[in-house]
Amino acid sequence: MKNIIRLLFVSFLTTSVFAQTDTPFDKSVFKEQKDQLKEAVKNISEGDKYFYGEPFSDYKQALPYYEKAYAFNPNNAELNFKVGICYLNTNFRTKSLDYFSKAQKLNPSVSADIKYYLGQSSQLNSKWDEALKYYNEYLSDNQSNKNANSSLMENARKRITECNSGKALQKKPARVFIDNLGGNINSEYPEYSMIMNADGSEIYFTTRRNTTTGGGVDEVNGGYFEDIFYAKKDGKKWTPAANLGAPINTDGHDATVALSPDGQKMLVYIDDKGNGNIYESIRTGNTWSKPKKLDDIISSPFHESSACYSVDGKRLYFISNRPKDGSKKGAGGDRDIYYVTWNAEKSKWDNLVRLPDNINSQYDEDGIFVHPDGKTLYFSSKGHNSMGGYDIFYTVLDEKGNFSNPVNIGWPVNTPDDDIFFTMTASGRFGYMTSFREKGFGEKDLYKVTFLGEPKQPLLNTEDILLAGLDVIKQEKTIEPIVKNDRGELALLKGTIYDDKTKKPLYAKIELYDNVTGALLAEFESDKENGRYMLSLPAGKNYGIAVKADGYLFHSENFDIPKGADYTEYNKDVYMKKIEVGEVIVLKNIFYDLGKHTLRPESKSELDRLIKLMNDNPTLKIQISGHTDSRGSDQSNKELSLNRAKEVVNYLVNAGIAAARLKYEGYGEEQLIYSDADIAKLKTTKEKEAAHQENRRTEFKILSK
Repeated sequence: MKNIIRLLFVSFLTTSVFAQTDTPFDKSVFKEQKDQLKEAVKNISEGDKYFYGEPFSDYKQALPYYEKAYAFNPNNAELNFKVGICYLNTNFRTKSLDYFSKAQKLNPSVSADIKYYLGQSSQLNSKWDEALKYYNEYLSDNQSNKNANSSLMENARKRITECNSGKALQKKPARVFIDNLGGNINSEYPEYSMIMNADGSEIYFTTRRNTTTGGGVDEVNGGYFEDIFYAKKDGKKWTPAANLGAPINTDGHDATVALSPDGQKMLVYIDDKGNGNIYESIRTGNTWSKPKKLDDIISSPFHESSACYSVDGKRLYFISNRPKDGSKKGAGGDRDIYYVTWNAEKSKWDNLVRLPDNINSQYDEDGIFVHPDGKTLYFSSKGHNSMGGYDIFYTVLDEKGNFSNPVNIGWPVNTPDDDIFFTMTASGRFGYMTSFREKGFGEKDLYKVTFLGEPKQPLLNTEDILLAGLDVIKQEKTIEPIVKNDRGELALLKGTIYDDKTKKPLYAKIELYDNVTGALLAEFESDKENGRYMLSLPAGKNYGIAVKADGYLFHSENFDIPKGADYTEYNKDVYMKKIEVGEVIVLKNIFYDLGKHTLRPESKSELDRLIKLMNDNPTLKIQISGHTDSRGSDQSNKELSLNRAKEVVNYLVNAGIAAARLKYEGYGEEQLIYSDADIAKLKTTKEKEAAHQENRRTEFKILSK
């Protein structure tokens, strides 16, 4: 028995020593396993063809061969190093740390750059202190080494800064849930660059699946060509993603870039034989037009990878690697953020501007998105205080047109790997992004970020889980400090425009005015097929909205969105009336001082629309009528309404409209929309006041045409 124990002990020691020894793939070591050794050596040879491939290394193809050899002999330093490099350049980058660590233990001199790679893989695992240790040792070891890899030396210095940023940001995590969008959206292939309409009811994204249009494979990276897919929200889940099809998707690379605020235009990226450019497609119903290349001021001889419309559609922000001096020749540099302005007179984009250096870092920027609040610009950057790769930042445009210094959106939204292509719903409650994360579906995946806002004392530990929705597949939870989120200070107005009589959808143009200044802020269009429209109203303005369609009277709405107002969605269907005798239109942007008949300056835009209607229809005769609510005496209400109607007529006459075409009448409280009995049934003071407001109105009626 003692002899048996002694033999087992000796065997254990031999195995332990062997396990910690750099074991070569050699016949002298594997005398009894010649066939297996031959197969392992063959696998290494096959893997090396891809690892050292020309013109590009294909680590993804090399990895399976190395893993087969690794299964035979896991204690070879060089093989561990190669497997680590492969993982570092494929989907599961965090796995590289174990292999680099083992490679160094087996042979500290396995590579002159092993400490750099140990630092990088430690950083990817958020092991900040370990990463800093390896980076600093790498720099120290190579300080006087003339043969040192200068590129890695420079990277190590930058990564030290990133690790210090990561340590600081991780100490103050954002209050968020991060959810994988699930199997209806993500797949084993890469999904990225998601875009969506303002209310978050439909999404479009880029993917490289084996069902790609044309079945083409990229020779550079071995991935399938890009196609655009889409999905719609069905309750709290997404419908299974589907290929958007022709004419958007072609046999080449086609990728999502942006949607216009009203959802009627899509910007797409088309490879153009490696010289990537931005194209635009127009929506009609559920059909998208063949993409048209944007003006040369945007689509240059260099590479344009990302773009986004401003809320008013008057600016287009985009990413380009063009030379900063504006030259059209030479090699491209780092990716920077630019914008152009729409020139309405020339019907083209004009006036190229590069954002200042407090926004554009010395490294790459990409994935730009303008929030519907009109002032918050999101983008990803490898610079600023990134914790590694692309981090998501935001900057705020002030009233003077200056952008604030970028703010890192924080941990755990940002990680040491690439976090990019961020977009956010109009409410500011949910964001979406592209990220590499453990336990994903394979490659880059799309993720939903739920911002929790102010902390509450939960009754149950599951309270916050309910906030993240029911479409959660994999969830990361952080519930420490507060995320300050003021991106919800706006209203979202959406609905459908119909013919008042036939109830068929209508195509119409929608003008958005600042009632205080009279300025035309933006113009939108309803869908040409289904009449749907959507627009965002950033807080802080009194908006006049005019809906116009050929052959119809204009329709007006008024929305006063005070600064600091909470996010609100309004569903407003609009019924357009044809220019026919007897039709009555409420002028919702006519304003008077309280208890007086004097027109306020904010009424000018609405009155000018009425003047244009009269000038465009020179035989039209109308009656202006004034109405009050039921508060006050009958006589005073009658007089006030009459004087208000007369004031409107005087304005029209002074603008050149013949008095013979105009009549006016004051009805006081004779034609209430809501009777006193109706109002008495309303529950809240706010509802009752809104009813009184509806009763106080100015109308015009067509008498003859």
